[in-house]
Amino acid sequence: MIYNSIIETIGNTPMIRLNKLSKDIKGEVLVKVEYFNPGNSMKDRMAIKMVEDAEKAGILKPGGTIIEGTSGNTGMGLALAAVAKGYKCIFTMADKQSKEKIDILKAVGAEVIVCPTNVSPEDPRSYYSVARKLNKDIPNSFYPNQYDNLSNTAAHYETTGPEIWNDTERKITHYAAGVGTGGSMCGTATYLKEQNPDIVSVGIDTYGSVFKKYKETGIFDEKEVYPYLTEGIGEDILPKNVNFDVIDHFIKVTDKDAAVMTRRLAREEGLFVGWSCGSAVHGALEYAKENLKEGDVMVIILPDHGTRYLGKVYNDDWMRNHGFLEGKSYSTAKDIISKRPANYSLVSVKKSDSVKEAIGLMNKTSVSQIPVMDGDEVVGSLTDTKLLSKIIENPSLKDAGVEEVMESSMTFVARDSTLDVLSSMIEKEKAVLVRDEKDQIHIITKHDILEAFTN
Repeated sequence: MIYNSIIETIGNTPMIRLNKLSKDIKGEVLVKVEYFNPGNSMKDRMAIKMVEDAEKAGILKPGGTIIEGTSGNTGMGLALAAVAKGYKCIFTMADKQSKEKIDILKAVGAEVIVCPTNVSPEDPRSYYSVARKLNKDIPNSFYPNQYDNLSNTAAHYETTGPEIWNDTERKITHYAAGVGTGGSMCGTATYLKEQNPDIVSVGIDTYGSVFKKYKETGIFDEKEVYPYLTEGIGEDILPKNVNFDVIDHFIKVTDKDAAVMTRRLAREEGLFVGWSCGSAVHGALEYAKENLKEGDVMVIILPDHGTRYLGKVYNDDWMRNHGFLEGKSYSTAKDIISKRPANYSLVSVKKSDSVKEAIGLMNKTSVSQIPVMDGDEVVGSLTDTKLLSKIIENPSLKDAGVEEVMESSMTFVARDSTLDVLSSMIEKEKAVLVRDEKDQIHIITKHDILEAFTN
């Protein structure tokens, strides 16, 4: 068969049975391998749908520029559509994304702007905000916004869902997928549940993301949000494409479990896939062990290809440095705080306190950094060097309120963050915060990490 362009080859990806990894599971476990799409990921499906819907609506015109915030795969799909249709592309990406993803986008002619990961979505430096500003400033540009553009969900409702339904000969009983923008999970699940309302959908989330708790409680809990390494799933926002009504259960997976499973998929099943694929399979199999029975058929989406992660999960040094190699044990944030006395109490100030009171407390406790609280919430921070600079510049500030001089809040990290992850974050910023099992807040400084390295 001869195709007119590369975008006509999107879809109809193969379904493959897991053998070794699912040997202890009752029922059948299948994976839909989306790296057979031309851009090596399932994001090709929604990328072309968003572009073509924008063309039909007159939003995207000839010679236009496509501007999007992406973790890499959506950018690749949009770039292929742009090459085939004659558009330019500018993509914004968080700096946690792999170098391979950035290089691949540049290889297909896109301009890539790298933005900091550890900022809020509303921060003007975030990759969301930078993309929106570029769209506003550049004439004849189109900002697809994969998070809230419902063409994302529609693409999977129209293609992925029917493919799975037909390829399993209508026998599917369980569907599992990672949830990021929500399109692939929810578009596919909506279609499948229309065919059979008894089909169970399992969303895979990551620690540091808000989805699972929001589904279970209806509460958007900012305490759930902290930096994580896994790319492509989880969010610190609620995208419009995430329809919680069609997701029956959420399973959370750690960075380490996801990375280890990704490598196992390659080694034991011959599936050279991306990091979030490991998340999906680990979480789905955890659910399947307790819930699948004979005759059940589970389908798991594997979103992308392993070439995106050669410098990370497929690199032994990187895995070793992050404490992810199987059989290895590394100190973590949890280890640091577990050694603290039972009567430990976080040294902090209230935003309503005076600067003079804050300085007195810092001197009394011999701390150089201190969180600023508003009730039970951390709303900012003080560091001695920056505070000193401000007071030298304006001595009257010593009588001001802490709220007037405080900096941004310290970053919360996962309890399983290893020493090298903690040290890299502290090098970039200031001390970090972590919550223990009782939800008490602890501060971790450079001194704590140095002490942990020497013990």
